[in-house]
Amino acid sequence: MNETKLITENIRNILLIQLGDIGDVVLTFPAIKALRDRFVHAKIIAAVRQKAESLLEDCPWINGVISIDQQKRSVIQEMAYQWRFFSDLRKHRFDLAIDMRTGTRGAILAFLSGASQRISFYADDGKLWRNRLFTHLAKIDYQIGQYVGDYYSGILNAYEITTQSNLPRLPVSSEKQAIINSLLKTERIPADRLLIAIQPFSLWQYKEWKKENHAALIGQIIAEYGATVIITGSPGERERADEIIRLIKQDNVYNFAGKTSVGMLSALLSVCKLFIGSDSAGIHIAAAVGTPTLSIFGPSSSASWAPKGEQHVVVHNKNFSCVPCRNKGCQDTDISRCLDELSVDEVMQALRTQLRKILAK
Repeated sequence: MNETKLITENIRNILLIQLGDIGDVVLTFPAIKALRDRFVHAKIIAAVRQKAESLLEDCPWINGVISIDQQKRSVIQEMAYQWRFFSDLRKHRFDLAIDMRTGTRGAILAFLSGASQRISFYADDGKLWRNRLFTHLAKIDYQIGQYVGDYYSGILNAYEITTQSNLPRLPVSSEKQAIINSLLKTERIPADRLLIAIQPFSLWQYKEWKKENHAALIGQIIAEYGATVIITGSPGERERADEIIRLIKQDNVYNFAGKTSVGMLSALLSVCKLFIGSDSAGIHIAAAVGTPTLSIFGPSSSASWAPKGEQHVVVHNKNFSCVPCRNKGCQDTDISRCLDELSVDEVMQALRTQLRKILAK
């Protein structure tokens, strides 16, 4: 492990690497802002997976984004792509590279960036060659139940680059707000009704509540509050959103799955009064743009992943002492009984309490 002091003078170009999922990128925003506050005049470039690229379009603390394209190519095409990619990477003449994870892809990216100083977490997983690609390593072990935003900021705190807050914030441009307002008008969504977004889907099936429960919940929301509900998700989840809508007898529910990019989703969620979702990227994006959330958690840890603050509420099944087990469903079966047996009434009760606070403001 390398505990060499970081040389902060004359740092002009910084590469921050976050190759996790979209939620991980959102939870890295405080670290990005800490870099901007510490290196006011430096050029900061973020390297993220392609699906998260548009999320950073409105981030005011960076100067550019490097998108990691992981699509399949032939061997020759892949060699040509990698040559162009790393040639363009070196043109930035990075002085400092920071990898926010312990994987090997980010380590290689940091090393090939040409940065003279390269920071990351020490990885004690047998891949010690990965550690040798860095000049500075911090031994920061993730603690069970630790908020992931705190963990990511820890790598900078280890080198006296401090964050004022570890709660993600993401401004939304007026241009994107105008586009979303136009989209809502095109979809003939009434402007005078309570607007609630629901994302029933996750990258992982074991984190999802049943579609029948989502349909029943949406039906009750519309019946009790006269609300308009939009279902969000990826293009590949559009058909699943339609399945939920077919189970609902009321109007005022709209399928927005795949209708916006990840970047535009932040603008859409910013105009909603409440966001309801499972442990997925949506809850992090909603919280970052200032929208209150109600998140439904099962086997994953809400202490680690749920948004923080009084306007964010977590619902989980209190009848299961094993929650959170942090497994991929019961006995890693992708089936989570704690979610399957979480009642609509329990979620609705939490939602009523949440909406009373929201509507009272």
